[in-house]
Amino acid sequence: MGDVAEFLVQHDHNFRRARLPALYSDFRSQRTLNPDGFHANITAWRDALARATREGRISSDASTADLFILSVNDHLLRSLEYKQYGRPIALGSVVKEAVSEKQFFPLDEFLRSRESIYSRSWTAVPKSVVSWAFQQLWSSDSAKGDEGLPQGRFVVLKNVEAGAKALAEYASTSASPFDRTFTKSHFYKTFCKNLMGGHRISHRDLDVLLKYASRDRNIIAYDGKTIRLRGDVTNPDRSSITEEDAAISSLKELMDDIKSQVAAMETRIEDLTSKAKECVARNNKISALSLLKSRKLTETALEKRHATLTQLEEVAHKIQQAANQVQLVEVMEASTGILRSLNQQVGGVDRVEEAVDKLREQMEEVDELGNVLASAGTAAVVIDEAELDSELAEMEAAQKPQMEQAQGASVAEGAKDAADLERRLDQIPAVPSVIQQGGIAHEAQEAALGERAGSPTDDVLQRTAGLQLEGK
Repeated sequence: MGDVAEFLVQHDHNFRRARLPALYSDFRSQRTLNPDGFHANITAWRDALARATREGRISSDASTADLFILSVNDHLLRSLEYKQYGRPIALGSVVKEAVSEKQFFPLDEFLRSRESIYSRSWTAVPKSVVSWAFQQLWSSDSAKGDEGLPQGRFVVLKNVEAGAKALAEYASTSASPFDRTFTKSHFYKTFCKNLMGGHRISHRDLDVLLKYASRDRNIIAYDGKTIRLRGDVTNPDRSSITEEDAAISSLKELMDDIKSQVAAMETRIEDLTSKAKECVARNNKISALSLLKSRKLTETALEKRHATLTQLEEVAHKIQQAANQVQLVEVMEASTGILRSLNQQVGGVDRVEEAVDKLREQMEEVDELGNVLASAGTAAVVIDEAELDSELAEMEAAQKPQMEQAQGASVAEGAKDAADLERRLDQIPAVPSVIQQGGIAHEAQEAALGERAGSPTDDVLQRTAGLQLEGK
């Protein structure tokens, strides 16, 4: 089994074993018989090739595998060979369809074109470029009526878009133009491992990425040597690389080189010191002295490198400060123009005072109108107090019979309750009781009954007291 085929079976869900017979079969006839199945197989193979390329699984003639460029050749067929199903028969149709759908682009055409791949002119690619490419690269099997495999390199758009997205995210977080300016070699050294999840891009990948980012996405300015990432604060009118950009990129590259030299010298000094100690332990004074001399020379060179690096960092700081000042002045100038335009629209102090005076006059007029309307409304309402008193007397006279009737009903109800109580008391037998000091109690009861005389209830109470005295 080929190494790429093994990778796809383990990592791509489209290459589960149940689908392998269909993917490795000659499904070209399904284009008309089963279009859905045909396009499903095409999509599965196209995504699988893009993934294997992005992961660096497809080897190329370079020392570093291409992550943005798919090399289509016999070696690719061998790496996709499966022991049970052989080589993918319809791989040529997969590449052709991917080019037709503008997912794969012939490398030379991609780098040579000056127009964006998203422009309308590229809609003619399937008829012009593709036909030419396949006429030039198609194997001799095409003369026999069998679609062979095109030989060549193709840019995988999906992978390039992923790299450009990572580059744009870095540009959006860079604070100053100094941080976004690089030489080509410094750019490669900085980003070769940071764009594709730790996988190292090749120099061919770098050319493809820079072309795509400058021509199709407009996220960088690039002249072949110097690269400037476009950030949010970058002046959009600066579409080309300036001398200042070239100077900044050279300064950054020099600083990076000196930092690398400093790190190497510090490591060398530690190594020489360790070896000198070992020579002293072996009583080898001559070698120890030689190592110490080398260490001294290295320390002297390191001191000079540190001094140079300090000067360069100071220059870089001044450049960033000057760049910030330029941006500040540009903002102030733009703000001045905006304020001038707004003040002209206002019309000056005289116009404002006139508008305020007119506004005040209109507000005073509104107040006067309100006062007039309020006074007119108060005068129109006249209340006759005598008429109100007469109406109130009539209402009281109308309510008086109802009140008297209610009082009579209340008295009648009280009399009825008293009669009922008297009847119930008559039915109760006398209860014997012993009352000490009968004379005093009798007098007290008579006094109490005398105070309560005058109502039916009091009469009942008197009779009850009499019954008690008789029982005694």
